[in-house]
Amino acid sequence: MSDRDDEKQSAAAAAKPGATGAEVGQRATAAAAEAGAQNIPAGPRGGRTELEVVATRHGMFGVQGPGDTSGFGGLVSTVAMPPASERPYGGWFDEVVDVLVEILTEQGLDPDAVLEKVVVDRGELTIFIAREHIGTVCRALRDDQDLRFELCLGVSGVHYPGDVGRELHAVYHLFSVTHVRQLRLEVTCPENDPHVPSVVDVYPGNDWHERETWDLFGIVFDGHPNLARTMLPDDWVGHPQRKDYPLGGIPVEYKGAVVPPPDNRRSYS
Repeated sequence: MSDRDDEKQSAAAAAKPGATGAEVGQRATAAAAEAGAQNIPAGPRGGRTELEVVATRHGMFGVQGPGDTSGFGGLVSTVAMPPASERPYGGWFDEVVDVLVEILTEQGLDPDAVLEKVVVDRGELTIFIAREHIGTVCRALRDDQDLRFELCLGVSGVHYPGDVGRELHAVYHLFSVTHVRQLRLEVTCPENDPHVPSVVDVYPGNDWHERETWDLFGIVFDGHPNLARTMLPDDWVGHPQRKDYPLGGIPVEYKGAVVPPPDNRRSYS
């Protein structure tokens, strides 16, 4: 029987005949909470950890003020980051981190200054790297015989306005063809200094991905051979994938009525 079937049976058992209304409510609430807990990032060994909450969103789209027309204005959700995991990470994760630490030490670097934190969440390994060292780490991961992450599947951006001083994240997905392993690197930078070194010299395939991330998120990849927009005109102002970018739009007219653009609408309160 699957975990999902177990959750359904637990919820059904909470409403069994003969139980009082209060008992039914308590059991159903507990069953729902247990089922919903599966969506909370897991700790290093499957346990729950205290998350780093960087923002709280209200409504379906996080609209500020009276502009939410979704009908979900009362919805409240948190944006949280999983904390650093504790050893043992499990599986091959410890081996990769140990080899990387050894390489950095041999190069005269302080691993604690290069590797900001290691996160193991839902069976995936993410290593947060200080942005000035992203090229060094990528080269080590690609070239060392015990690592051999030969393939970078690209870089994408994420914008967390509430993560003060670390609002922009560049996320790299690496794959080892030799060892059949996949890991994620993450680099952060502030909005007022959105610079990250390019890794095109290590992974040439990132050329286009870095251009796209610059276009949509405004992360400047220093050293890129031709950092230019990919989707918007060269003279376009702003980066549309950022959370604070205006929704924009144009008024829509039909049968004599006019629907204003999304950023000018008000909620039906």
